[in-house]
Amino acid sequence: MKFKVACIQNCADDDLAENITLATELVRAARQAGADLICLPENFSLIQVNDARLLAQAHTEESHPAIPHFKDLARALGAWILMGSLAIKHASGKINNRSYLLDDSGRVIASYNKLHLFDVNLKVGESYRESATVEPGDRAVVAATPWGGIGLSVCYDLRFAHLYRALAQAGAQYLSIPAAFTRTTGQAHWHVLQRARAIETGSYVFAPGQCGIRRSGRATYGHSLIVDPWGRILADGGDESGFVIAEVDSARVEEARRMIPALQHDRGFTGPEADAL
Repeated sequence: MKFKVACIQNCADDDLAENITLATELVRAARQAGADLICLPENFSLIQVNDARLLAQAHTEESHPAIPHFKDLARALGAWILMGSLAIKHASGKINNRSYLLDDSGRVIASYNKLHLFDVNLKVGESYRESATVEPGDRAVVAATPWGGIGLSVCYDLRFAHLYRALAQAGAQYLSIPAAFTRTTGQAHWHVLQRARAIETGSYVFAPGQCGIRRSGRATYGHSLIVDPWGRILADGGDESGFVIAEVDSARVEEARRMIPALQHDRGFTGPEADAL
């Protein structure tokens, strides 16, 4: 089965309403270009200048303005929309970094809370502590679509290959990896990791990413990617806001998995045991 996928690339800042307006324009343009599934990046509606402001401006699922807005938009356009992730209030006082998949009637088909949190020190003056504000999820999700299963994930999840193998084993033919990758890590690892996840699982990868530099100085890498199951890059969003689009064929998943049936060759094993000191 063939269909068209678009990955939106934006540079969200600290103005929620403005970010939603600009993202909506890009979604409309992608639909006009023929996209059946339109994927938005991680935190596409808001990136705050600090943790305190992020928590203060977070919404519950019931009150977040992006959810009814994009439900209505999906219905009006007759397109599926992946809301890459939104900051949703959690009972702990933190937030969930939550991805939503909407069908073409505006229904929430599935949601997923980011499992792996980005706590790293990259270089002098560049460190991140996502766990300070985000409550991690505890469940992997494969969503049913007319084209087959989509395994949901968010950004830093990309580095945990076992998650994507589990998603593929559970029926995912496509992997969504919305992100706001830093420029530092993106330049080093983004393309190779996305291609690796596609190759390892024989799946398409849809990876919409944020781009640009915010008023706070935070820089994100961009280069939204659509990758086929053989690891070929079908579209690359480069550095600027906009979208990329490509035709996807589910038969290519079957072909790749038939040629290299690695998903059928998984074996259990014991160990390894650390040597005693």
